[in-house]
Amino acid sequence: MLRSPEDALKATLARVAPGTPLRDGLERILRGRTGALIVLGSDKTIDSLCSGGFEIGIDFAPTRLRELAKMDGAIVCDKDVTKILRAAVQLVPDPSIETQESGTRHRTAERVAIQTGVPVVSVSQSMQIIALYVDGLRYVLEGSEKVLARANQALATLERYRARLDQVTSSLSALEIEAMVTVRDVAVTLQRHEMVRRISEEIAQYVLELGVDGRLLSLQLEELSTTRGSGADMVIRDYTNPETTQVDKAVAALQEIDQADLIDLSLIAGSVGLTTGHDSLEAMIQPRGYRLVSGLKAVPGAVAARLVDHFGGLQNLMAATIDELMVVDGIGELRARNVREGLSRIAEASLLDRFL
Repeated sequence: MLRSPEDALKATLARVAPGTPLRDGLERILRGRTGALIVLGSDKTIDSLCSGGFEIGIDFAPTRLRELAKMDGAIVCDKDVTKILRAAVQLVPDPSIETQESGTRHRTAERVAIQTGVPVVSVSQSMQIIALYVDGLRYVLEGSEKVLARANQALATLERYRARLDQVTSSLSALEIEAMVTVRDVAVTLQRHEMVRRISEEIAQYVLELGVDGRLLSLQLEELSTTRGSGADMVIRDYTNPETTQVDKAVAALQEIDQADLIDLSLIAGSVGLTTGHDSLEAMIQPRGYRLVSGLKAVPGAVAARLVDHFGGLQNLMAATIDELMVVDGIGELRARNVREGLSRIAEASLLDRFL
């Protein structure tokens, strides 16, 4: 399966994160105020671009990378950066490949990365920066202090987003119990889910870039991004027509909305297939009950789906007796009691959260 340029960049960031031997070697090159051009992989295409130099095939070590960088030419490593295969190599990529870079080293790095699909690292002697070139993308590495500062700002934003998501989710649950949900309520919940997802992904990239320096940040992110209840997919499943809407495609459509357009609740509702026969966001809409039933620990996913499908809506499910619940395959008396008690607890908690 082909990886996207963004996924390839993330994998490369993991290889050059603080705490890795490669990052140690790159930092040594920066401190020594020399430049370097390092190819992170070798195949027939890379070999065809190499001219001159030395085939050495030695184990990778930061000190060796630093010493070899003193020579003119590029250094070629294997894809896992465990071996230094060649040094002092002249790379001759296709000159017709467009590049926005001006320096010879950076132009070569970008063209090689585009032509071969192999990540290339360029260390600038004059600008004192480390730049990654991956599948047409350029990414400049920064010191851990700068990255941590941005990450902490993003983490504070995530905390606010998470608190707001919990509020709108609790409000949606209360409205579902009362059968008073509108398209607007569902769209706001989906909006908040997507905002939390996006800021979480941004912080995850900071964690990746920070390497060993990002362990505490990783724990904080894990705590804040742990799903409390169901996600956007379950909300979509609860309110869209299963005959016309595929949940996976609806989730993808939600994720593709531009950041600037995420404030448009009508756009969100339309993108996930919330059709009610009305154009107004104030149109009433009824949940099937997937989201609330999925929160019952005593009910496996397959059984929860059968419950919802059997009763056809949350209100019918809430009103069902134990004997009526036991008609559903996989629901015995004990599980039926657990479902009744669980739904009652959810109803009480939701209403209390709303009115207190």
